[in-house]
Amino acid sequence: MYSGAAAAAAGSPRRDFISVTLGPEEAAGIGGYNNSKAWRRRSCWRKWKQLSRLQRSVILFLFAFLAVSGVISFTGMGETWKSITNKSLDDQRTEQEIPRLKLANPAVLPAPQKAGANHGDYPEFSLQKPPKQPHVRRGPSNLQIKAPRRDMRLKTQHDTMRAVEELVEADKVEKTEKSIISWRGAVIEPDQSTEPPSSKIMELEKPSSVETEDQKEPVPINERQLAVIEAFRHAWKGYKDFAWGHDELKPLSKSYSEWFGLGLTLIDALDTMWILGLKEEFEEARKWIANDLVFDKNVDVNLFESTIRILGGLLSTYHLSGDSLFLEKAKDIGNRLMPAFRTPSKIPYSDVNIGRGTAHPPRWTSDSTVAEVTSIQLEFRELSRLTGDEKFRKAVDEVMKHVHILSGKNDGLVPMFINTNSGQFTHLGVYTLGARADSYYEYLLKQWIQGGKKENELLEDYMRAIEGVKKHLLQRSEPKKLTFVGELAHGHFSAKMDHLVCFLPGTLALGAHNGLAADHMKLAETLIETCYQMYAQVETGLSPEIVHFNLHAQKGHKDVEIKPADRHNLLRPETVESLFYMYRFTGDKKYQDWGWEILQNFNRYTRVPTGGYTSINNVQNPSNPEPRDKMESFFLGETLKYMFLLFSDDIDLINLDKYVFNTEAHPLPIWVPA
Repeated sequence: MYSGAAAAAAGSPRRDFISVTLGPEEAAGIGGYNNSKAWRRRSCWRKWKQLSRLQRSVILFLFAFLAVSGVISFTGMGETWKSITNKSLDDQRTEQEIPRLKLANPAVLPAPQKAGANHGDYPEFSLQKPPKQPHVRRGPSNLQIKAPRRDMRLKTQHDTMRAVEELVEADKVEKTEKSIISWRGAVIEPDQSTEPPSSKIMELEKPSSVETEDQKEPVPINERQLAVIEAFRHAWKGYKDFAWGHDELKPLSKSYSEWFGLGLTLIDALDTMWILGLKEEFEEARKWIANDLVFDKNVDVNLFESTIRILGGLLSTYHLSGDSLFLEKAKDIGNRLMPAFRTPSKIPYSDVNIGRGTAHPPRWTSDSTVAEVTSIQLEFRELSRLTGDEKFRKAVDEVMKHVHILSGKNDGLVPMFINTNSGQFTHLGVYTLGARADSYYEYLLKQWIQGGKKENELLEDYMRAIEGVKKHLLQRSEPKKLTFVGELAHGHFSAKMDHLVCFLPGTLALGAHNGLAADHMKLAETLIETCYQMYAQVETGLSPEIVHFNLHAQKGHKDVEIKPADRHNLLRPETVESLFYMYRFTGDKKYQDWGWEILQNFNRYTRVPTGGYTSINNVQNPSNPEPRDKMESFFLGETLKYMFLLFSDDIDLINLDKYVFNTEAHPLPIWVPA
């Protein structure tokens, strides 16, 4: 066996070879280079260990530097990109959400007029004259806030955009969540807010005007305004203690009287309490409205009185507070008053049974008074604007269009009565600006203003009527030559002037402020002097219901003569109302001083110690003015409200370029074109 192998070796050429020794792992096939991650990590680590310590330190430093730089750069770019992205998203969301929010409450509508409608050839209104003191919102120092009916005020454009986002998000919140309503001096949380989201958005889209208002420093209420607040609280105490929920207080007998049984005094006083900043009193009145005011009752109400006091008061309070409770109540009473218009002529009946849905004229006649059927338009027109139901506006507009074309006028002056069957004026030949006709002239101007000064038929009737007053009813008394407005009966002039006529100076001034003839303001100045003298020439300093002026000088006689049947005072507001307009448009302090005298005399001769104020029978007897034991609802609804506004130097406290007062002193918004 050996010899064969050796022979083979001897016969073969020589070959070179390499000997490789395998360890146990390699022999098993699990070692060596196989391009695995584990092998690469061990390879890199061997290379890293082969580097010197200095080399490793330099590499580590470079990596650390690059990491820090990358983090800083990424943060800056991320914030920039986030800002751009958010802005884009906000823009898209604002464009998409705001139109949707504007439809969220379709009951609250812009004015039913087009912006491009014809304004006529009349001049534009002038700005309200700035008073000498800074125009700032006034209110009790412990109740001071920003403007009424504004849920928020913003100081910068950034805050404005953020507030828009918040409002958009808030719109998605459940309806059960309470909304905050801004109070003139506090913040309340009613059960439900109806400030339409669209209105809030539109406000927030005007940061420049908001900034201007925000920059105003609050000024404390002055002493005269505090005196009005004290008078109101004294009157309210009597009503609350002895007549709560009833129509009118009888302060001497500590009881009440009913007219309609609908809480007239309480409803009439709602917006006065809001304007005066009386939060506690307002809240307790609101609770009564919510829990106890029911219109579904078998009772006859006067269309005119219930419209101007109840419907007007509820609409005004809704606009000031934004609380839907008042709008719902306004819709309820508005619908219940509509049967009055079911007449052959469309001239409404004077009385409505709001429970049965029937209407009728007075028992003794089929006539309605002209003032009553033509002084309900502001309220019903506004109700249509808020609800979108045109039946209210259509009914009252038909009345105005009908009266516009009627014969029987005398240079724009109208008779006192109109028949509900024939639709014709009755008792022709008697013309007055006093009872039964007064507010017809007032509402001609105020409807024109309310509708954005586009309804020129109304303005034409108003201008023609004022010329008729100048031509037929103006005279001058002796000895002081006071200009007054008398009456015309079948061609015979009477020097009789109702206190009610003292609305006219304020109305004339309002017209002049809105661009009408300048001589209207001159006439207003002379007439307000006369109305003041109707107080100043009387022993108690309080005006009687009616005066007669002396046309001929007589020794020992004043300009003003008072008949025994006319010497009562009902706490009426008309002179104070006109003083307010005159001061607001002229800034003349004498008008405030005259109003202050009147307030002091009300306190001196009509105030009842246990609460409330009373009308009096005899303004000529300071020692015994003969109290009548009745406080009319308009004392709280009108007289004290106009007093408070008269003593204010803040033109934004019911700005007369934004609001128009109804004939019961309830402010309603002037319509702005959509």
